[in-house]
Amino acid sequence: MEKIIEENKQGQSLVLEQKEGNQRKLFIESYGCQMNFSDSEIVASILSENGFNTTQNLEDADLVLVNTCSIRDKAEQTVRKRLEKYNAVKKINPNMKVGVLGCMAERLKSKFLEEEKIVDLVVGPDAYKDLPNLVAEVDEGRNAVNVILSKEETYGDISPVRLNSNGVTAFVSITRGCDNMCTFCVVPFTRGRERSRDPQSIMEEINDLWSKGYKEVTLLGQNVDSYLWYGGGLKKDFEKASDMQKATAVNFANLLEICATALPKMRFRFSTSNPQDMTLDVIEAMAKHNNICNYIHLPIQSGSNRILKEMNRQHTREEYFDLIDNIKRLIPDCAISQDMISGFPTETEEDHQDTLSLMEYVKYDFGFMFAYSERPGTLAERKMEDDVPEETKKRRLEEIIVLQQKHALYRTEQHLGKVEEVLIEKESKRSDAHWSGRNSQNTVVVFPKENYKVGDFVNVKITECTSATLIGEAVGYSENN
Repeated sequence: MEKIIEENKQGQSLVLEQKEGNQRKLFIESYGCQMNFSDSEIVASILSENGFNTTQNLEDADLVLVNTCSIRDKAEQTVRKRLEKYNAVKKINPNMKVGVLGCMAERLKSKFLEEEKIVDLVVGPDAYKDLPNLVAEVDEGRNAVNVILSKEETYGDISPVRLNSNGVTAFVSITRGCDNMCTFCVVPFTRGRERSRDPQSIMEEINDLWSKGYKEVTLLGQNVDSYLWYGGGLKKDFEKASDMQKATAVNFANLLEICATALPKMRFRFSTSNPQDMTLDVIEAMAKHNNICNYIHLPIQSGSNRILKEMNRQHTREEYFDLIDNIKRLIPDCAISQDMISGFPTETEEDHQDTLSLMEYVKYDFGFMFAYSERPGTLAERKMEDDVPEETKKRRLEEIIVLQQKHALYRTEQHLGKVEEVLIEKESKRSDAHWSGRNSQNTVVVFPKENYKVGDFVNVKITECTSATLIGEAVGYSENN
């Protein structure tokens, strides 16, 4: 399982419309991947129905929740610092209760509650519906914990409250958990086995977003390609399904078709993909529908077959190349991004060169690159020695980053002179006279505002570029508007 962690979103506190009659105040912060931010919207929705309005003022809060991540050591250290801050405030406001949600909660429950006594409440990713009961326990002066992982919970019946939204783009979760036991990853242990949400509830949520003026939806999951709905239950139990269930099952390509056909003016993306589960029918669905964006996040982690095997990735370098070739054949202008880990246990200089040569073959548009850090609870931590020196990891990471920057510029230069559809999302950070949006390939495009507004689909002629941004001028509304 791979996760994109957007640094600029880390630690955002979330605020939604105040519900009349709610007397208590909730302060909620999120760290980690987009799944955590999506989960916080579910939590806010549940607690809004149970007497809590959100606040951005920590000192005013009756309940403080931090939604956590176990994917990288940096995220865990940041959360620990935040817990220290919460507890300092708690000395001033002793009635304030502090809770930890999400992946780190599941992994460190006894440490937080019993050893360090730094929180009142620990809630795992599948137990958010139990929050009202857990809060009642805490109100009675008892610590409360529920980290039981579910085989069924998908939160398909909860309509998430959109937090800090631009009103244009939204995330819709379609799967939870992961069955891929990559040795570097803790997610199967913190989020449980993979199960998919029923297509009807997904479409109801997307239709609701459309009615509220949203123009783009990203279908979200630990591993969206392996989406499979056959009436409920775990993905791994599909082989036990009845003939009727198998005949009427909906896979990810089917779901994309349903979404794109039902709402031809809504733009669709998805994240995250796993190379071993990405099938030709998904690529064909993308090629068929203009409203499915030409962008795939396709993490590889290493270009070396030996390291891929050590990571328990269920594909080879050659199979990955075949997949890339098929994407480029069916969708020539498709953007592809990567996750890459440098310095995985036993990685040699030859393995590292394999990674660089794979990058040269693909020439990724974007990348999310990290030096390996041992995560407690993973198979790698239990069975492998973290034997690559830190300075070697850092040097290899730097070489990967430099090459990625070179390829990113090469890719943005391909857009020069073209007219491309852009969905306006917000004002440009650097200039209040410019809009910022993204093209189909997920590249940021900046252009003068003129008379256009947020939520418009605009055709923009690309005149300049950096390695990360396209700059241009609007030439009119697109036919999608």
